[in-house]
Amino acid sequence: MKKIILFLLLVILLFVGFIAFNTITAPNKQRKISASQLPNLSDSSLKHFQQAIRFQTISYGDAAKWDSIPFIQFRKFLETTYPLVHQKLARETINKFSYLYKWQGINTALKPYILMAHQDVVPIEESTINQWHFEPFAGTIKDGYICGRGTTDDKINLISILESAEKLLQQNFQPERTIYFAFGHDEEIGGKGATAIAALLKSRNITADLIIDEGGFVTKEKVPGIAKPVALIGTAEKGYMSLEFSVNKKGGHSSMPEKETAIDILMKAIVKLRAHPFDAKFVESTKNFFEFVGPEMSFPNNMAFANPAIFKSLIVANYEKIGSGNAMIRTTFVPTIINAGIKDNVIPTLATAVINFRLLPGDSSRNVIEKAEKIINDKRVQIKKSSVEVSEASPISSTESAAFKNLDSIVKKSYANVVTAPFLMIGATDSRHFTEISTNIFKFSPMQDPIGFHTIDEQVSIESYQHSLWFFEQLMRSCK
Repeated sequence: MKKIILFLLLVILLFVGFIAFNTITAPNKQRKISASQLPNLSDSSLKHFQQAIRFQTISYGDAAKWDSIPFIQFRKFLETTYPLVHQKLARETINKFSYLYKWQGINTALKPYILMAHQDVVPIEESTINQWHFEPFAGTIKDGYICGRGTTDDKINLISILESAEKLLQQNFQPERTIYFAFGHDEEIGGKGATAIAALLKSRNITADLIIDEGGFVTKEKVPGIAKPVALIGTAEKGYMSLEFSVNKKGGHSSMPEKETAIDILMKAIVKLRAHPFDAKFVESTKNFFEFVGPEMSFPNNMAFANPAIFKSLIVANYEKIGSGNAMIRTTFVPTIINAGIKDNVIPTLATAVINFRLLPGDSSRNVIEKAEKIINDKRVQIKKSSVEVSEASPISSTESAAFKNLDSIVKKSYANVVTAPFLMIGATDSRHFTEISTNIFKFSPMQDPIGFHTIDEQVSIESYQHSLWFFEQLMRSCK
């Protein structure tokens, strides 16, 4: 018995020692780079951003609501506001309203950089208009913030890119490598403009050394357990798929209901699906996140991130508490549209629901459909892909590439005392259409804790805009 106890104690000590060794020896991935002096923000740059917000370049889900006039006016605004960009860079118009700019570099042997942003914004829900604390399209300055729809998503990037380019052209700067600006016009409804730009580049056999699009940002709030601000750089993004669930069952008068109706069957299927979340997994982007932020954390977070396989259940339990954390570790799904019935005293024959899935890398759309069918296990519920195009999860860009290391250095030069961290982007961006153009696609918006993505009171701090301008200027200067 004593030998058994001693053996068990030895095993425990070895196990504890293994965990401690991994924690102590975890390499620090943070490169020591000092921030550069942040330039002052000019009145004209601030005014230009305000003006950009006033153009209601809205992408509606209903194509009948599309209005081209704001997009035409926005194009004229860009041409007038950035004359050197439009004199010295070649611009092509794709799908009528998307644009590809080319800034020719000195060394044609170097692969280009592609900087992306989109012009369109999501609409304002009519039922929420009275809940806004400022006019959504006025570009109001309030309490140190620039306010309005599109400030965070994604006109801050678009205007920052053009402001920085105009400034550099005024100084007769020419990049060593060619730089492209790709500005889609319909990212919020699928990104056909960006798809066409990517197809055009592919037809010309152009491959890029780096592509940067909207995505993560600098946060003091979103990463618990760390005191420093964290710059979240997306190295991959989840896939996108919507499935339509439908039940067709004889209806009738509401005074004589059957035991089950089409609505009952559909609701049971949704509840059953929601009660069976997909398995949690740590994909490479998430593992990289642990590696980059873990050594910067205090105990016990640093121990858990240095030993993710051992502490998986603990990490998962913590991440599952909030929607954004849960989305990083599994394929998620949620009902977004439900339709049934035409009158209060008529039992509907047809009930339908749209379930939106965000696919973790490694979970293909085909496998997800098969799993959903298996969970529901009811042939009365018909499942098919909706009319929205399916996007599989993107490939994962390497943090060991020269492109990432350059981007990492520019982030650190733009923000003092910042911790950089790769992560899995849970939303969809136009850059997902560019996977054949580059293996180094990163998603990062150089702003700090923006407010109101796709919702009420969208706004971003003036300081964030100042940092964004500095980030893109330094990135363009680094194109060598």
